[in-house]
Amino acid sequence: MHAITIPEPGGPEALVWAEVPDPVPGEGEVLLDVVATAVNRADLMQRQGFYPPPPGAPAYPGLECAGRIAALGPGVSGHTVGEEVCALLAGGGYAEKVAVPVGQLLPVPKGLELRQTAALPEVTCTVWSNVFMVAHLRPGETLLVHGGSSGIGTMAIQLAKAVGARVAVTAGTKEKLDFCADLGADVLINYREQDFVEEVRAATGGAGADVILDNMGAKYLGRNVDALAVNGRLAIIGMQGGTKGELNIGTLLGKRAAVSATSLRARPLDEKAAIVAAVREHVWPLLADGHVRPVVDRELPMPEAAEGHRVLEESGHIGKVLLVAPHPAP
Repeated sequence: MHAITIPEPGGPEALVWAEVPDPVPGEGEVLLDVVATAVNRADLMQRQGFYPPPPGAPAYPGLECAGRIAALGPGVSGHTVGEEVCALLAGGGYAEKVAVPVGQLLPVPKGLELRQTAALPEVTCTVWSNVFMVAHLRPGETLLVHGGSSGIGTMAIQLAKAVGARVAVTAGTKEKLDFCADLGADVLINYREQDFVEEVRAATGGAGADVILDNMGAKYLGRNVDALAVNGRLAIIGMQGGTKGELNIGTLLGKRAAVSATSLRARPLDEKAAIVAAVREHVWPLLADGHVRPVVDRELPMPEAAEGHRVLEESGHIGKVLLVAPHPAP
């Protein structure tokens, strides 16, 4: 098969479409013929040499995919060859084939094309696990989403609105904020022109956000805590703004607030399977009835993954960028 390899860390040009050995499904795994994958920020970090795959994971980037089951590994039941699925991966999505633990498979929701579902596993699992399983967002509460027009952001807006929460978002252009509004966002904040702490306080009568989903890390740490409501929860899922920040413990104590930081890729298989099962139970029905939808900015041929990385680095996209495998089956 062919896959996107990284012979040496570097810029987008470091991504090389090359012939590599076919994967073999192990105990409890299935082999997928990949139809499409999606570009995630973690893939950019891996390309740069900062985020190696966990032990045992494929060396190629790609944290999610859509495809068809090509073979069943030992001990697998309840699935059939030819079945259409999407999957959460620890790596290997930028390839024509990938082996996946069965606990990380998801069916194609009613009404969606197979290729579209490549945009779903990573964002749905990230948002549901952080905003709902960890931060416990409840109906009537206010969620602040940084990067509201990103893949994560567009999914977080939709899921929060689906459960009856109010949503504030930050983004850098009017176009992106307008798109967030179309998805249901209530409070629109241009981070280039407005202070999100002041805007959130104004929109909540001084109370602040009950939950904040943050992709920036250190750069926003102190201001995020300032923007939290009493008993607020800050969920950090990214480090685009650095890894070391200063935190006023007094402010945190005064608000009886909590700060959590999680990653998905390196979690044990049983934890990933539990998250995937929760997503299937709570999110998949919303996709099937049309209340939630994948947001895809563009599709590119998988051998042109470098262009997908450039798009994300320039932040010129809304939602997800997909990479389509060569000659996918209809």
